[in-house]
Amino acid sequence: MTATAASTSLASGEPPINFAAHQLRAGNLAGARDDFEQMLAMLLAAVYPGARAISANPGDWGIDILLGELSGLVVIWQSKYFWPIVTRSHQGQIRESFDSAVAAAARNGYRLAQWVLCVPASMDAPTAQWWDNWRARRQRETGVQIELWHENALRNLLVKPDCAHVRRHFYDPYAAPAGVVRGPRVPLHDLRPEDDTALEHALFVRQLRAAGHAEVGAAKREYFNADLLAREIFDKRVPAELDALDEADGLVHGIWEADFNAFVARQPQDTLLPGLHASVMREIRESAAFPSVFHLGAVHRCGLMHRVVEQRRAGWVRHWREMV
Repeated sequence: MTATAASTSLASGEPPINFAAHQLRAGNLAGARDDFEQMLAMLLAAVYPGARAISANPGDWGIDILLGELSGLVVIWQSKYFWPIVTRSHQGQIRESFDSAVAAAARNGYRLAQWVLCVPASMDAPTAQWWDNWRARRQRETGVQIELWHENALRNLLVKPDCAHVRRHFYDPYAAPAGVVRGPRVPLHDLRPEDDTALEHALFVRQLRAAGHAEVGAAKREYFNADLLAREIFDKRVPAELDALDEADGLVHGIWEADFNAFVARQPQDTLLPGLHASVMREIRESAAFPSVFHLGAVHRCGLMHRVVEQRRAGWVRHWREMV
């Protein structure tokens, strides 16, 4: 999420719209694609009454969401859950989807006036340049108007009053429920010099070093505070707190897994996966999905991710499992 989008949401009193929520709701990327498409169908019905989803049975004629009549002129929205960035690896799917929609219109006797690609992310610079050139060329060749609804365009629609029910249904469930009052924020503790020295040999620190991080002081403090909190919860054995810790652990692990898979697919030759750590931690800081039992700040949230790495369940380089 961009800083502008986050600050706008916070200033309005609404939870930030984070499209990673679709993966948290569904539990995997395949389910996230379906969930994102369902959100688009509701959003478009709110913006354009009469817009409707088309089911694949067995094929969908290259249509995800339709406005118009299949006996005349139509506008088609194509849903693609590309995450966390739209890159060169997605170009083939975009071309194939558009060609399928054009061919189906010609084959089935209706006219395609406009085709809109909807993605929950932004394009990197090379892909944006490819898109501009491809879009101009294909518009000339087919006469079909082609548009892109990227993450910011979708957020601008979701914050409109007419679309509030869509935003609440798909994104607000990850905030504290109405009426739930959070307790005081979990206190932070400073890292003592001897603890700082001891953590230099921790696995999560070695993973960060292996990924090219020169400074790891903040990461040590994050881990130290999260580990203190976890130890205290385990000592007290309060069921609700144990369940909440388990949920928070699963949340950060799920965010890491989704981003790790995306970075590996996008950077098949790079063992260091630059940007992975920053992307994961940004999503963790922005997530409104953390259980309301704890009022966790960003330090504890990120520290929970370091605990997952320390427990050998995640890492910051491609071959993280080989580090012991």
